[in-house]
Amino acid sequence: MKNKLFILVLALQTAWVLGTVFQQERRLRVGAVVLLETQPVDPRDLLRGDFVRLNYAISDIPEKCFPASWTPPRRSGATIFVALAPDITNQFWEISRASTDHFVPASSEVLLQGKSEGTWNNSSSSLRVRYGIEKYYVAEGAGNPTGKLTAQVAIDSAGRATLKEVFVDGKPHAQAVQMAP
Repeated sequence: MKNKLFILVLALQTAWVLGTVFQQERRLRVGAVVLLETQPVDPRDLLRGDFVRLNYAISDIPEKCFPASWTPPRRSGATIFVALAPDITNQFWEISRASTDHFVPASSEVLLQGKSEGTWNNSSSSLRVRYGIEKYYVAEGAGNPTGKLTAQVAIDSAGRATLKEVFVDGKPHAQAVQMAP
């Protein structure tokens, strides 16, 4: 009986790990790919190593992006849905509208799901949102890029995002770090 229970627990853990990997890989393969502007911060995680913390222009959602009948969330962690559309130059994607309720994006938009961070900020009339793509892990000692950072992100049909690549001045991060003096 103990062997069967052990095998069942092991099988469930394996299925969970494989399911998580499959979900991430599927998002990267078939998700809509968008390019976002970022602002770097360079911390270090003692357990995981160096990473670049990315702060996106779409992380602060202005009040004008929400419907008139919208009421700000009263707690941190509320689900926020954001429609992204290409900017005028078709280079970067920016917020076209947002809501706490799920909605269907227009054909030219991609729906991105995030969580509110804190509550409504009256002084800036914006809501801070995290999308789960704020950390990009890099090789040790390679986490301090200089230059303009942009991020390529894959977004699945449910609005979940996965970071594909970070670019420094248009070059992939790993290549830009190797070329740095």
